Amino acid sequence: MALPSGTFAALNRPAASSKMLAVENLRTFTASFKGNGYGRRSLLSLVLLSTASTTSNASDSRTTLLQEYIKKSKENKARNDKEGTSINRFGFLGSAIPLVYGGYAANVSAGSYFEASRYCSTGSLDSNKVKNAIVLCDEVNGGDGVLMANGVGVIMSDSIDTDVAFSFQLPATALRAEEGARVLDYIKSTSNPIATIFPGETMYNVLAPRVADFSSRGPNVLDLDILKPDLTAPGVDILAAWSPLSGHTKTNYNVISGTSMSCPHVTGAAAYVKSAHLTWSPAAIKSALMTTANIMDSRKNEDAEFAYGAGHINPLRALSPGLIFDTSEQDYVDFLCNRGYNTTTVRLITGDSSSCPNVTTSENARNLNYPSFALAVVDNQPIYGVFRRTVTNVGPAESTYQATVYETSDFTVDVSPSVLYFSYTGEVKTFAVTIKGGTVSQKAISSGSIVWRDGSHEVRTPIAVYTVLSRQTPLSVMF
Repeated sequence: MALPSGTFAALNRPAASSKMLAVENLRTFTASFKGNGYGRRSLLSLVLLSTASTTSNASDSRTTLLQEYIKKSKENKARNDKEGTSINRFGFLGSAIPLVYGGYAANVSAGSYFEASRYCSTGSLDSNKVKNAIVLCDEVNGGDGVLMANGVGVIMSDSIDTDVAFSFQLPATALRAEEGARVLDYIKSTSNPIATIFPGETMYNVLAPRVADFSSRGPNVLDLDILKPDLTAPGVDILAAWSPLSGHTKTNYNVISGTSMSCPHVTGAAAYVKSAHLTWSPAAIKSALMTTANIMDSRKNEDAEFAYGAGHINPLRALSPGLIFDTSEQDYVDFLCNRGYNTTTVRLITGDSSSCPNVTTSENARNLNYPSFALAVVDNQPIYGVFRRTVTNVGPAESTYQATVYETSDFTVDVSPSVLYFSYTGEVKTFAVTIKGGTVSQKAISSGSIVWRDGSHEVRTPIAVYTVLSRQTPLSVMF
């Protein structure tokens, strides 16, 4: 399921209980978060959490200003072609159409004024001025206001998210604010501004996959040493089923963007892996998807693992991961106990007789058998953390895995043992990871990884080291 922006209480009984029930019954629970990207934090550690990434096909719609107006500056000239973003199924094929600025076409009889009509809101435009015209509007919207005022096309100028292309019910294109300002300059420059909008074209997006701006980022403020998100999946410009009764687009299919598009991709991939491994636990399926994910380019995603987790989902590779990081129900109970829960509160979640020991250590929370490593370091303190992990051989009976460490100058990583010998399928081995480095301050994220190889499998686990002011979880986040 896709979850709205905001925070989740750690002790939200119905939600937490449903996730534990899913673990007990070998059901995988997937989710994704949308929240304008930055400032929204992932809180769920039992859930396979994904972000939305771009695809290689992007939609481009071109607007041409047909007058010979060219804005001059000291160093350059502005083109009279403006390329914007939209799913534009129709256009004017070069025909000259009158161009009107919404701000100059206020429906004063209806009480509208410049500040309303410039956004082309419904009822704000004078139909006498915009009839059969392309209208320049100062925000991206559905185009309903222009259509109701008998306009035939719309150019929307805004600080737009260029990751996303929308479908409209009339020829349309969305421009960045600076490009929109140049269109307005052109309108002001002539008594007869005209333009045309061409049908959209598909172009290859060389930056894909990249995590969309609207998709939430880490770190995980509730469980500092659990990396979130887990991975990313396609969630931008996805061809999806659509109800003809929904909205203004009367069609059975539409192109949609959102975390609600990435989540079904992950759910389908999890079901695909489950179909080949019916006895695997949710943790095993999550591990397979994470450790086989395609590596993402941090130069395209400045938030690195806090944007894409283990990487971009690769369902085919996930069928044969080689090794899995499995987790039992009791492991999650121990994790909750180490996070500060007591027997009473744990039983509210599990619904059984689970109990917590009298003495717990919060540092042990990082030993949850997770296929990634996150180390939160208090500001102006040295980097140091020890993680213990257990892997299960799900590949050939006799296998030998060698660990390769990829680290930065900020820290070193020691894996012990660095070689794992398996003699049968299903055999379990344990290893420890020690991350250490000098004193660090104001570090958003420093990335690394560990890759286990046996000659045919690569089992990759990401490492994220970052700084925090305190390792104490705020009460406002806990409840």
